[in-house]
Parts: sequence; C-alpha cells; structure tokens
Amino acid sequence: MDLLTHLTKEPLPFAALLGIEIVSAVPDKIVAEMMVRDELCTRPDVLHGGAVMAFADTLGALGTLANLTDEDRTATIESKTNFISAAPVGSRIVGETMPLHRGRRTMVWQTRVTTADGKLVAIVSQTQLVFRNN
Repeated sequence: MDLLTHLTKEPLPFAALLGIEIVSAVPDKIVAEMMVRDELCTRPDVLHGGAVMAFADTLGALGTLANLTDEDRTATIESKTNFISAAPVGSRIVGETMPLHRGRRTMVWQTRVTTADGKLVAIVSQTQLVFRNN
C-alpha cells in the first residue's frame, strides 16, 4: 500500500472535521488542502489562527507518522506560528510540510501555508515527540 493510501484509509477525526484533504504524501513531504469555511473563520470572514495552526499541526503529525511503524505514535510538544496574511472565507489553503529533523525521539517539521494562488498565510514549525513501540 502506498503512503498516501495508508495515511488516508482511516482519516483522523479532527482532520475530517476541518475538511483536510491530503493531496500527496512521501516520507519527506506532505501536501494537503483545506477549504476556508465560514465556521472556521473569525470576523471579518477570515480563517481563524487556530484553524491555521490545527491544519499545520495535522500535517506535521502525518509527516512524522509517515516515518514511523504502524505501532509507533507521536504527539506535538512544541509549535510556533508566524502569521503573514489572512485567508478569506471561500478560499482554499494549501499546506506543504517538510522535515527539518527526523530523529529517533523527536522530529521537527516546517509547514508553509498558502492560499491556492500562492499568497503566504503562515509558516509553522513544530516538534513531534516519537513514542516507539520497540
């Protein structure tokens, strides 16, 4: 089974609630998209910062899982977000996460979040703790 199929066969409940759609997945890069819906927005009709962070956090976690066995688990232990610009309701955002470090106990991922037309929305860096089952 390829990695994309593996990561999407049982969608994470919160990712499904957000509407995250994984576009591509390889061990060193996950790409996903999400529609900016009204219920994910603050006023005046722009994507809530927490939704941006949750989107990026999900991608970093998936990137970590893409580098683990099925028995291993992960949890975010640190996250930093630089907000650059707003994503308006009705737009589609794209997240691309890549590893900065893939160690045995921790992994660090950086996610670039843009609008579909390429406007930078945020840069998120996060550290994932790895729980190995061996």
